[in-house]
Amino acid sequence: MSAAARRHRPFGPWTPQIGEPWVIAGPCSAESLEQVLETARALKADGRTLLFRAGVWKPRTRPGTFEGAGYNALEWLQIMRAEVGLPFVVEVGNPQHVERALAAKADAVWLGARTTVSPFYVQEIAEALKGAKIPVLVKNPIHADLGLWIGALERLDKLGSSDLAAVHRGFFAANPEPYRNDPRWELTFELRRHAPDLPIFCDPSHIAGQRDLVESVAQIAMDLALDGLMIEIHPSPDDALSDAAQQITPARLAALLDRLANYLERADPEAILTSLSADREGLDFIDAQLVELLQNRQHIVERLAQRKLELGASVFQMDRWINMLEQREAQAKDVGIDPKYVRAFFELVHRYSVQHQAAIYQAQRREEP
Repeated sequence: MSAAARRHRPFGPWTPQIGEPWVIAGPCSAESLEQVLETARALKADGRTLLFRAGVWKPRTRPGTFEGAGYNALEWLQIMRAEVGLPFVVEVGNPQHVERALAAKADAVWLGARTTVSPFYVQEIAEALKGAKIPVLVKNPIHADLGLWIGALERLDKLGSSDLAAVHRGFFAANPEPYRNDPRWELTFELRRHAPDLPIFCDPSHIAGQRDLVESVAQIAMDLALDGLMIEIHPSPDDALSDAAQQITPARLAALLDRLANYLERADPEAILTSLSADREGLDFIDAQLVELLQNRQHIVERLAQRKLELGASVFQMDRWINMLEQREAQAKDVGIDPKYVRAFFELVHRYSVQHQAAIYQAQRREEP
C-alpha cells in the first residue's frame, strides 16, 4: 500500500485494520443479558467490530412499544464488556442518561436523531458531558437540516467534547422508497467540506429500514468514502422487540463485511489524480460553460421580466412552465438521461428565475412615483 494512502480519521482509542471500515455493531435494544452476550460473543469471534452498540433508553415515536430496559441494560453491558471484552456505546437523550452512562463507565455515547433536532437538548447534554473526555457520536437530525447537525457538533466541541464523530442515518421524507429514510448523501459531502477531519459513519440499518437493503446501503457508504458503519445486529432479528425488520444476524454481518468493496485504505490518491485528471479537466470545462449559459439565461429572464411588467402580465406563467418541463423531460429521455434528474435541475433553475423576476417587479414598483 502506498504511504500516501488515506488513513482512518481518529475516533477514540480504537483503530480498524488497514483496508477495513470502522464497524460499530449490536442490537437496536438491549433486551436481556443472554441476548447481549450471545450477540457480543459472535461479533467478538468475527473480530471486526470495534464498538458494541445497544439501545438502553429507546425514544419511540408512540408510547406503548418497547422503550428499552433502562438501568438493567447498563448492567448487562458492563457484564458483557468484562466477559467478552468489547467496549460499548449507548444513546443518551438527557443529562440523567449521561450521568448513568458515565457511572457505568460507558466507552462512548451517541446522540440520536430525535435529540440532535433540538439545540436545547444538545446543550444540556453537552454541559452534562463537560470534562468527561468520552468519545461522542452525533446522528443527523430527523429532518435534512445540516445547520442543526453541525450546530450539535459545535456545541459539544465548545464544552470540551472534542473526540467527535458524525453518524448519517438518513432523513425523514414523505416517500423515501425503497428506503425507510432518505439518504440525501449530498449532505455528508457538505459536512465533510465543513469538517474535513471529522469521522463520518453510516447507519445503513436506519436508512434501509429492511434487512435486505442494508448491504447495498453500506456499500454505497463505502463507495462515497464514509469512514465506517453503525449496524444493528440481533441473534434472532424477527423476534427483536424494536426495529426487527432492519436488524441482521452476526453471520450476515460477517458475510456483508467479507463482500464489502472498501476503498478507504486501498486506494493511492496520487494514482487516482493521475488517472482521472484528463476527464476531470473535461468536466471543469463543461461546468464553466454551464455557468456562462446560466448567466446568458439570466439576462434573458431579466428582459422578460421587464416586458411582462410593461404588459401587466404575472411573473409565473403556468402553461409555459408545464410545456417547457415536458419538452425537457422528453429531450432527456431521447438522449438517455434520467428525466427525474433533468426535472430536478430545471425546477431549481425555474424557482430562481421566478424569484429573480419577482425581485425585479418589486424594485421597479419602488421606483414608481
